[in-house]
Amino acid sequence: PLTTPTERAALIDDSAGPVVALPAQPEALTLPSLFAAQVAKTPDATALVYESTSGLVEQLSYAQLDRQANQLARYLIAQGIGPDQIVAILLERSPQMIVAMLGILKAGAAYLPLDPEYPSERLEFMLADSGATALITHDLQLASLSTQGASHLPAVIDLVAQADQLGAYLATPLAPSELVSPVLPLNLAYLIYTSGSTGKPKGAGNTHHALVNHMQWIQDLVQLIPSDRVLQKTGIGFDVAVFEWFLPLMTGARLVIAQQTSYKEISYLEKVIDEQQITVTHFVAGMLDVFLEGINSERCQSLQKIITSGEALSGTTQSKLFKVLPNCQLLDLYGPTEAAIHVSYWQCQASDGNRTPPIGYPIWNTQLYVLDAHLEPVPSGVVGELYIAGLGLARGYLGRPGLTAERFIACPFGAAGSRMYRTGDLARRRLDGALEFLGRADDQVKIRGFRIELGEIEAALLGCT
Repeated sequence: PLTTPTERAALIDDSAGPVVALPAQPEALTLPSLFAAQVAKTPDATALVYESTSGLVEQLSYAQLDRQANQLARYLIAQGIGPDQIVAILLERSPQMIVAMLGILKAGAAYLPLDPEYPSERLEFMLADSGATALITHDLQLASLSTQGASHLPAVIDLVAQADQLGAYLATPLAPSELVSPVLPLNLAYLIYTSGSTGKPKGAGNTHHALVNHMQWIQDLVQLIPSDRVLQKTGIGFDVAVFEWFLPLMTGARLVIAQQTSYKEISYLEKVIDEQQITVTHFVAGMLDVFLEGINSERCQSLQKIITSGEALSGTTQSKLFKVLPNCQLLDLYGPTEAAIHVSYWQCQASDGNRTPPIGYPIWNTQLYVLDAHLEPVPSGVVGELYIAGLGLARGYLGRPGLTAERFIACPFGAAGSRMYRTGDLARRRLDGALEFLGRADDQVKIRGFRIELGEIEAALLGCT
């Protein structure tokens, strides 16, 4: 052992984030309950804004958004859809996408986000592998699937073509008795696919309980108020998109939806930030660097907080932000798809200059262990592999019991039956307790936030004839 028993105990204690009690009532530990509470507070406030490429501006109040989601939820329930069933969404970024996600959650089901920018073969695989009961889309997006894939689709719900049919359902809040079965905190909220080392993507499913813990924590961190305006621009297939769209809707802030075709263009981002007076947005580190290089900072003075995650943040980008936007806060967050969005945070400081920021400290009810090959804590300053335990862990990989058992293992430091996730990330703990990210223990790479397993690329190449 590299540590004494006393040092080992101290390292285990330092691995834990704050223990914060969440509401004791099960019905309060679901995403729909958080949204319903906000609708009751500010029914007439603007919930979301979207300007299409044609210049048409759509706005929905909290009450209007709630009514449309309630109608979709009742339609889904009428089809027998309920807790732990999967409903896929293949829609471009739009108000309809938000309605679809809320409606699915209100029905008690979990949503599977399908990014229209993905290749049709990948979309078809996720649909088939997930066993999705239904697919919410419209004709234009449906055409992106191949003829072969389209012949094996689940039930298709077209929000445009079936608008009259959906509009016939009651728009009032759902009573618990209307659900197929009660929505419980440990029911799935979403299923998100990530790259697989065996050549096939794998779906990680997370629960309402884990997401409520994350949402309550991040609200405590960023302190959104009704005057805040949050830009939603992350692709629907990333778990970061979950907090982008849901956090403003549980706090009374305004959600501004970026155009599907323009969200990567610096000129568009500058324009929408200026016109909509965006106060909070998210970037992966590489895109943040490009954004800071290309903007007219005078048009982005409304920005108060920028959140970055998905890939390592460099000290150079950190320093650049405080020079370009000196009044803006920068929060560096870390977390894999196998946990509820983020598991650690770091508040960047201008005084840190070009020094590479750490990934910081564990969030609420989360433990981050740096362990050696024998699953023993390594001393501060020593490199080990990062393991995640606590409320945020996903259930595992859908339909992959062997892979789930390999990556989600028994936690030797927690209560009986507790688990921890082996991230494959290398890390070390600084003397102040903050964690530093030091790369991968395997061949996985990240490009603009996309997790890429080289094994998946190898399998694709070997399949070429």
